[in-house]
Amino acid sequence: MSTDRPHRVVALCLEGLVAFDLTAATQVFLAASTADGAPLYEVSTCSPGGAEVATTSGFGVRPQGDLAALRDAETIVVPGYFALLDPPPEEVLTGLREAAASGARVVSVCTGAFALAHAGLLDRRRATTHWAHAEQLAALFPRAEVDPAALYVDEGAVMTSAGLSAGIDLCLHVVRKDFGAAAGERVARRMVAAPHREGGQAQFIARPAAGGDAGSLEPTRRWACERLAEPLDVAALSRHAGVSPRTFARRFRAETGTTPLRWLHGRRVLEARRLLEESDQSIDEVAWRAGFGTAASLREHFRRATATTPTAYRRTFRPEQPSAVEV
Repeated sequence: MSTDRPHRVVALCLEGLVAFDLTAATQVFLAASTADGAPLYEVSTCSPGGAEVATTSGFGVRPQGDLAALRDAETIVVPGYFALLDPPPEEVLTGLREAAASGARVVSVCTGAFALAHAGLLDRRRATTHWAHAEQLAALFPRAEVDPAALYVDEGAVMTSAGLSAGIDLCLHVVRKDFGAAAGERVARRMVAAPHREGGQAQFIARPAAGGDAGSLEPTRRWACERLAEPLDVAALSRHAGVSPRTFARRFRAETGTTPLRWLHGRRVLEARRLLEESDQSIDEVAWRAGFGTAASLREHFRRATATTPTAYRRTFRPEQPSAVEV
Protein backbone atom coordinates (compact mmCIF):
# COMPACT_ATOMS: atom_id res chain seq x y z
CA MET A 1 0.00 0.00 0.00
CA SER A 2 1.28 3.47 -0.86
CA THR A 3 2.54 5.72 1.95
CA ASP A 4 2.30 8.91 -0.17
CA ARG A 5 -0.60 9.96 2.05
CA PRO A 6 -2.23 8.42 5.12
CA HIS A 7 -4.92 5.79 4.57
CA ARG A 8 -8.30 7.21 5.62
CA VAL A 9 -10.04 5.34 8.47
CA VAL A 10 -13.48 6.35 9.73
CA ALA A 11 -15.02 4.85 12.87
CA LEU A 12 -18.82 4.68 12.79
CA CYS A 13 -20.29 5.31 16.26
CA LEU A 14 -23.76 3.91 16.95
CA GLU A 15 -26.02 4.49 19.95
CA GLY A 16 -24.98 2.28 22.88
CA LEU A 17 -21.37 2.39 21.70
CA VAL A 18 -18.81 0.16 23.44
CA ALA A 19 -16.18 2.80 24.15
CA PHE A 20 -13.32 0.30 24.50
CA ASP A 21 -13.99 -1.06 21.02
CA LEU A 22 -13.80 2.45 19.57
CA THR A 23 -10.71 3.66 21.40
CA ALA A 24 -8.70 0.43 21.16
CA ALA A 25 -9.25 0.10 17.41
CA THR A 26 -8.57 3.74 16.62
CA GLN A 27 -5.48 3.74 18.85
CA VAL A 28 -3.94 0.98 16.73
CA PHE A 29 -4.32 3.03 13.56
CA LEU A 30 -3.24 6.30 15.21
CA ALA A 31 -0.10 4.58 16.54
CA ALA A 32 0.86 3.16 13.15
CA SER A 33 3.71 5.00 11.48
CA THR A 34 6.68 4.47 9.22
CA ALA A 35 10.11 3.78 10.71
CA ASP A 36 10.72 7.54 10.31
CA GLY A 37 7.60 8.41 12.30
CA ALA A 38 5.28 9.47 9.46
CA PRO A 39 1.64 8.50 10.17
CA LEU A 40 0.25 5.68 8.08
CA TYR A 41 -3.43 6.31 8.82
CA GLU A 42 -5.70 9.32 9.19
CA VAL A 43 -8.47 8.51 11.69
CA SER A 44 -11.81 10.24 12.24
CA THR A 45 -15.20 9.40 13.75
CA CYS A 46 -18.78 9.85 12.63
CA SER A 47 -22.36 9.16 13.70
CA PRO A 48 -25.84 9.71 12.26
CA GLY A 49 -26.23 13.46 12.03
CA GLY A 50 -22.92 13.91 13.81
CA ALA A 51 -24.87 13.60 17.06
CA GLU A 52 -23.46 12.58 20.42
CA VAL A 53 -23.97 8.88 21.18
CA ALA A 54 -24.34 7.23 24.57
CA THR A 55 -21.82 4.55 25.52
CA THR A 56 -22.16 1.42 27.63
CA SER A 57 -19.58 3.00 29.97
CA GLY A 58 -22.02 5.70 31.06
CA PHE A 59 -20.61 8.72 29.22
CA GLY A 60 -21.32 10.23 25.85
CA VAL A 61 -19.07 10.54 22.80
CA ARG A 62 -19.43 13.33 20.25
CA PRO A 63 -17.97 12.19 16.90
CA GLN A 64 -16.25 14.57 14.53
CA GLY A 65 -18.64 14.28 11.60
CA ASP A 66 -21.83 12.85 10.16
CA LEU A 67 -22.38 9.91 7.81
CA ALA A 68 -21.03 11.87 4.83
CA ALA A 69 -17.59 10.88 6.18
CA LEU A 70 -18.26 7.30 5.08
CA ARG A 71 -18.11 8.37 1.43
CA ASP A 72 -14.44 9.37 1.73
CA ALA A 73 -13.36 6.43 3.92
CA GLU A 74 -10.98 3.79 2.67
CA THR A 75 -11.55 1.68 5.79
CA ILE A 76 -14.66 1.87 7.99
CA VAL A 77 -14.50 0.52 11.55
CA VAL A 78 -17.78 -0.35 13.28
CA PRO A 79 -17.22 -0.80 17.03
CA GLY A 80 -19.55 -2.85 19.19
CA TYR A 81 -22.87 -1.37 20.31
CA PHE A 82 -25.73 -2.37 22.61
CA ALA A 83 -28.92 -2.61 20.50
CA LEU A 84 -27.87 -5.70 18.56
CA LEU A 85 -31.27 -6.99 17.53
CA ASP A 86 -32.65 -3.70 16.19
CA PRO A 87 -31.39 -2.61 12.78
CA PRO A 88 -29.42 0.65 12.85
CA PRO A 89 -31.10 3.63 11.14
CA GLU A 90 -31.68 3.09 7.44
CA GLU A 91 -29.27 5.92 6.60
CA VAL A 92 -26.52 3.97 8.40
CA LEU A 93 -27.26 0.78 6.49
CA THR A 94 -27.36 2.66 3.20
CA GLY A 95 -24.09 4.41 4.02
CA LEU A 96 -22.37 1.10 4.80
CA ARG A 97 -23.67 -0.56 1.63
CA GLU A 98 -22.70 2.34 -0.61
CA ALA A 99 -19.24 2.64 0.92
CA ALA A 100 -18.62 -1.08 0.52
CA ALA A 101 -19.86 -0.97 -3.07
CA SER A 102 -17.44 1.90 -3.74
CA GLY A 103 -14.49 -0.17 -2.55
CA ALA A 104 -14.15 0.77 1.12
CA ARG A 105 -12.98 -1.99 3.47
CA VAL A 106 -15.41 -2.57 6.35
CA VAL A 107 -14.12 -3.81 9.73
CA SER A 108 -16.22 -4.67 12.78
CA VAL A 109 -15.19 -5.06 16.39
CA CYS A 110 -17.17 -7.39 18.66
CA THR A 111 -20.95 -6.82 18.24
CA GLY A 112 -20.34 -4.31 15.47
CA ALA A 113 -20.75 -7.39 13.26
CA PHE A 114 -24.51 -7.10 13.79
CA ALA A 115 -24.58 -3.73 12.00
CA LEU A 116 -22.69 -5.28 9.07
CA ALA A 117 -25.13 -8.19 9.03
CA HIS A 118 -28.17 -5.86 9.10
CA ALA A 119 -26.65 -4.10 6.07
CA GLY A 120 -26.29 -7.45 4.26
CA LEU A 121 -22.50 -7.26 4.18
CA LEU A 122 -22.05 -10.64 5.88
CA ASP A 123 -24.26 -12.54 3.43
CA ARG A 124 -22.36 -15.54 2.03
CA ARG A 125 -19.32 -14.54 4.06
CA ARG A 126 -17.55 -16.11 7.01
CA ALA A 127 -17.69 -13.89 10.10
CA THR A 128 -17.29 -13.82 13.86
CA THR A 129 -18.35 -11.81 16.91
CA HIS A 130 -18.05 -12.12 20.69
CA TRP A 131 -18.59 -15.78 21.60
CA ALA A 132 -21.51 -14.84 23.88
CA HIS A 133 -23.41 -13.40 20.88
CA ALA A 134 -22.27 -15.73 18.09
CA GLU A 135 -25.34 -17.95 18.39
CA GLN A 136 -27.62 -14.91 18.10
CA LEU A 137 -25.76 -13.68 15.03
CA ALA A 138 -26.04 -17.07 13.34
CA ALA A 139 -29.74 -17.40 14.15
CA LEU A 140 -30.67 -13.90 13.00
CA PHE A 141 -28.57 -13.96 9.85
CA PRO A 142 -28.51 -17.50 8.44
CA ARG A 143 -26.84 -16.31 5.22
CA ALA A 144 -23.70 -15.51 7.20
CA GLU A 145 -21.25 -18.31 8.08
CA VAL A 146 -20.56 -17.53 11.75
CA ASP A 147 -17.38 -18.93 13.27
CA PRO A 148 -17.78 -18.62 17.06
CA ALA A 149 -14.19 -19.74 17.76
CA ALA A 150 -12.23 -17.25 15.63
CA LEU A 151 -10.45 -14.23 17.12
CA TYR A 152 -11.00 -12.50 13.80
CA VAL A 153 -12.00 -13.34 10.23
CA ASP A 154 -10.47 -11.71 7.16
CA GLU A 155 -12.75 -11.91 4.14
CA GLY A 156 -10.83 -9.24 2.25
CA ALA A 157 -13.28 -6.37 1.87
CA VAL A 158 -15.12 -7.32 5.06
CA MET A 159 -13.39 -8.23 8.32
CA THR A 160 -14.92 -9.11 11.68
CA SER A 161 -13.45 -9.69 15.14
CA ALA A 162 -14.49 -11.26 18.41
CA GLY A 163 -14.94 -9.33 21.64
CA LEU A 164 -13.05 -6.32 22.97
CA SER A 165 -9.29 -7.06 22.80
CA ALA A 166 -9.78 -9.18 19.66
CA GLY A 167 -10.44 -5.86 17.93
CA ILE A 168 -6.81 -4.99 18.66
CA ASP A 169 -5.74 -8.31 17.11
CA LEU A 170 -7.72 -7.58 13.95
CA CYS A 171 -6.52 -3.98 13.63
CA LEU A 172 -2.90 -5.10 14.06
CA HIS A 173 -3.59 -7.67 11.33
CA VAL A 174 -4.87 -4.85 9.10
CA VAL A 175 -1.69 -2.81 9.72
CA ARG A 176 0.48 -5.84 8.90
CA LYS A 177 -1.54 -6.51 5.77
CA ASP A 178 -1.38 -2.88 4.63
CA PHE A 179 2.19 -1.98 5.55
CA GLY A 180 4.04 -5.15 6.60
CA ALA A 181 4.97 -7.07 9.73
CA ALA A 182 7.48 -4.47 10.92
CA ALA A 183 4.82 -1.73 10.98
CA GLY A 184 2.49 -4.01 12.93
CA GLU A 185 5.21 -4.88 15.43
CA ARG A 186 6.00 -1.20 16.01
CA VAL A 187 2.37 -0.58 16.94
CA ALA A 188 2.21 -3.68 19.14
CA ARG A 189 5.33 -2.65 21.05
CA ARG A 190 3.94 0.83 21.62
CA MET A 191 0.64 -0.59 22.88
CA VAL A 192 2.34 -3.36 24.92
CA ALA A 193 0.29 -5.91 22.98
CA ALA A 194 1.13 -9.23 21.37
CA PRO A 195 2.02 -8.67 17.69
CA HIS A 196 0.05 -11.80 16.82
CA ARG A 197 -2.04 -14.05 19.06
CA GLU A 198 -2.45 -17.66 18.04
CA GLY A 199 -5.62 -19.66 18.43
CA GLY A 200 -9.21 -18.54 18.79
CA GLN A 201 -11.60 -17.22 21.38
CA ALA A 202 -12.51 -20.75 22.48
CA GLN A 203 -9.63 -20.43 24.93
CA PHE A 204 -11.53 -17.65 26.75
CA ILE A 205 -14.86 -19.44 27.20
CA ALA A 206 -15.30 -20.53 30.82
CA ARG A 207 -14.81 -24.26 31.41
CA PRO A 208 -14.87 -26.41 34.54
CA ALA A 209 -11.44 -26.52 36.17
CA ALA A 210 -9.53 -29.55 34.95
CA GLY A 211 -7.19 -29.81 37.94
CA GLY A 212 -3.93 -31.69 38.16
CA ASP A 213 -2.01 -29.68 35.51
CA ALA A 214 -0.57 -26.64 37.26
CA GLY A 215 1.54 -24.00 35.56
CA SER A 216 1.46 -22.13 32.27
CA LEU A 217 3.12 -23.30 29.07
CA GLU A 218 4.17 -19.73 28.22
CA PRO A 219 7.84 -20.41 29.16
CA THR A 220 7.90 -23.29 26.67
CA ARG A 221 6.34 -21.14 23.96
CA ARG A 222 8.93 -18.44 24.62
CA TRP A 223 11.71 -21.06 24.55
CA ALA A 224 10.44 -22.34 21.19
CA CYS A 225 10.31 -18.82 19.69
CA GLU A 226 14.00 -18.46 20.46
CA ARG A 227 14.80 -21.70 18.59
CA LEU A 228 12.63 -21.63 15.49
CA ALA A 229 15.52 -22.76 13.26
CA GLU A 230 15.84 -25.98 15.26
CA PRO A 231 13.83 -29.17 14.54
CA LEU A 232 10.98 -28.68 17.02
CA ASP A 233 8.04 -31.03 17.44
CA VAL A 234 5.51 -31.92 20.14
CA ALA A 235 7.95 -34.36 21.73
CA ALA A 236 10.64 -31.67 22.08
CA LEU A 237 8.15 -29.10 23.39
CA SER A 238 6.64 -31.51 25.91
CA ARG A 239 10.12 -32.48 27.16
CA HIS A 240 10.88 -28.82 27.82
CA ALA A 241 7.58 -28.44 29.67
CA GLY A 242 8.23 -31.62 31.68
CA VAL A 243 4.95 -33.34 30.79
CA SER A 244 3.86 -36.12 28.47
CA PRO A 245 3.10 -35.27 24.82
CA ARG A 246 -0.59 -36.05 25.36
CA THR A 247 -0.83 -33.80 28.42
CA PHE A 248 1.16 -31.09 26.64
CA ALA A 249 -1.13 -31.12 23.61
CA ARG A 250 -4.25 -30.95 25.78
CA ARG A 251 -2.95 -28.10 27.92
CA PHE A 252 -1.57 -26.24 24.89
CA ARG A 253 -4.97 -26.21 23.17
CA ALA A 254 -6.67 -25.13 26.40
CA GLU A 255 -4.27 -22.18 26.77
CA THR A 256 -4.05 -21.05 23.14
CA GLY A 257 -7.06 -22.45 21.33
CA THR A 258 -4.87 -24.14 18.72
CA THR A 259 -2.53 -27.12 18.33
CA PRO A 260 1.21 -26.97 19.05
CA LEU A 261 2.17 -27.57 15.42
CA ARG A 262 -0.28 -25.02 14.04
CA TRP A 263 1.04 -22.48 16.54
CA LEU A 264 4.63 -23.33 15.58
CA HIS A 265 3.88 -22.90 11.87
CA GLY A 266 2.31 -19.52 12.62
CA ARG A 267 5.35 -18.31 14.52
CA ARG A 268 7.65 -19.50 11.73
CA VAL A 269 5.62 -17.64 9.11
CA LEU A 270 5.86 -14.48 11.21
CA GLU A 271 9.63 -14.90 11.46
CA ALA A 272 9.87 -15.47 7.71
CA ARG A 273 7.89 -12.28 7.10
CA ARG A 274 10.25 -10.34 9.36
CA LEU A 275 13.33 -11.71 7.60
CA LEU A 276 11.88 -10.98 4.16
CA GLU A 277 11.19 -7.38 5.16
CA GLU A 278 14.34 -6.63 7.11
CA SER A 279 17.13 -8.69 5.53
CA ASP A 280 18.69 -9.45 2.16
CA GLN A 281 18.91 -13.17 2.88
CA SER A 282 18.01 -15.54 0.07
CA ILE A 283 14.71 -17.43 0.14
CA ASP A 284 16.66 -20.60 0.98
CA GLU A 285 18.32 -18.93 3.97
CA VAL A 286 15.04 -17.39 5.16
CA ALA A 287 13.49 -20.86 5.00
CA TRP A 288 16.28 -22.31 7.11
CA ARG A 289 16.34 -19.51 9.70
CA ALA A 290 12.54 -19.55 10.10
CA GLY A 291 12.60 -23.30 10.65
CA PHE A 292 10.99 -24.52 7.42
CA GLY A 293 14.14 -26.27 6.24
CA THR A 294 13.60 -25.86 2.51
CA ALA A 295 12.38 -23.11 0.22
CA ALA A 296 9.62 -25.41 -1.02
CA SER A 297 8.30 -25.93 2.51
CA LEU A 298 8.50 -22.18 3.18
CA ARG A 299 6.54 -21.39 0.02
CA GLU A 300 3.83 -23.92 0.87
CA HIS A 301 3.24 -22.64 4.41
CA PHE A 302 3.74 -18.99 3.46
CA ARG A 303 1.20 -19.13 0.64
CA ARG A 304 -1.30 -20.90 2.91
CA ALA A 305 -0.92 -18.20 5.59
CA THR A 306 -0.64 -15.06 3.44
CA ALA A 307 -2.08 -15.97 0.02
CA THR A 308 1.16 -14.86 -1.64
CA THR A 309 4.71 -16.08 -2.19
CA PRO A 310 7.81 -15.10 -0.20
CA THR A 311 9.28 -13.30 -3.21
CA ALA A 312 6.08 -11.37 -3.94
CA TYR A 313 5.82 -10.46 -0.24
CA ARG A 314 9.38 -9.11 -0.21
CA ARG A 315 8.72 -7.16 -3.40
CA THR A 316 5.64 -5.56 -1.81
CA PHE A 317 7.25 -4.53 1.46
CA ARG A 318 10.80 -3.91 0.21
CA PRO A 319 10.08 -2.47 -3.24
CA GLU A 320 13.55 -0.94 -3.48
CA GLN A 321 15.13 -4.40 -3.31
CA PRO A 322 15.42 -6.31 -6.62
CA SER A 323 14.09 -9.86 -6.35
CA ALA A 324 14.62 -13.00 -8.36
CA VAL A 325 11.71 -14.61 -10.15
CA GLU A 326 9.87 -17.13 -7.95
CA VAL A 327 9.81 -20.65 -9.35
